[in-house]
Amino acid sequence: MILCIDVGNSQIHGGVFNGGELTVQFRKTSRQQFSSDEIGLFLKTVLRENSVDPDSISGISICSVVPDLNHSIRNGCIKYFRIEPFFLKAGVKTGLKIKYRNPLEVGTDRIANAIAATTLFPNKNIIVVDFGTATTFCVINKTKDYLGGVILPGIRISMEVLESKAAQLPSVEIKKPETAVGRSTIESIQSGLFFGQVGTVKEIKARIIAEAFKDEEPVVIGTGGFSGLFEDEGLFNLNMPTLVLKGLFTAYNLNQPTERDV
Repeated sequence: MILCIDVGNSQIHGGVFNGGELTVQFRKTSRQQFSSDEIGLFLKTVLRENSVDPDSISGISICSVVPDLNHSIRNGCIKYFRIEPFFLKAGVKTGLKIKYRNPLEVGTDRIANAIAATTLFPNKNIIVVDFGTATTFCVINKTKDYLGGVILPGIRISMEVLESKAAQLPSVEIKKPETAVGRSTIESIQSGLFFGQVGTVKEIKARIIAEAFKDEEPVVIGTGGFSGLFEDEGLFNLNMPTLVLKGLFTAYNLNQPTERDV
């Protein structure tokens, strides 16, 4: 069994693959600091609570956009699982050709999404829209060139900025409003947050298709913690919240030594 862990700014999203099938998922609120014992004990406990024997884990695959946590996570895996974890990072095999001016700038979660997307949809132009802390776009062409992307504030960041910078605006529940025209401050904020993301995503998607794919329709995949909120808005062809975990599993297997390497 392979344990895959996506360390994000807001959450740690993990899962266990058994024979290529994702059988368990879990989430934990991310913090700026925790010890190797805290993360190791958490992982062992959450596995047991989901009827997975921690001793059955044969490999661990990690992507992280919080570098300060990497040392504790690595040591926790070594101490509690006796496994040196695989980190998705620059220099490992991905099957992609990164066209960023500086490939080191691409978040490893975005690379994991792109790996999974190109595995699921070979020989296709692809846009991945990840609705997380930030809303991000990954643009990949038919020949697995990672052309680049777009980053904008996610729906939760937008809400937190409104709350912190506008004294009379309250924090609100993030949800799809019934109408665009709000009849209270809360409804108005919810409308702005939701339809602001919808409109922005539609505009950016249209520009990407015209610019990168010469108006040829790509496969558009939605993912991330808030992607389910937008399933009925025509923004993507399919919603796959587990895309990053599938990418981590694929990357782990790509980087295992072959008989020729050993």
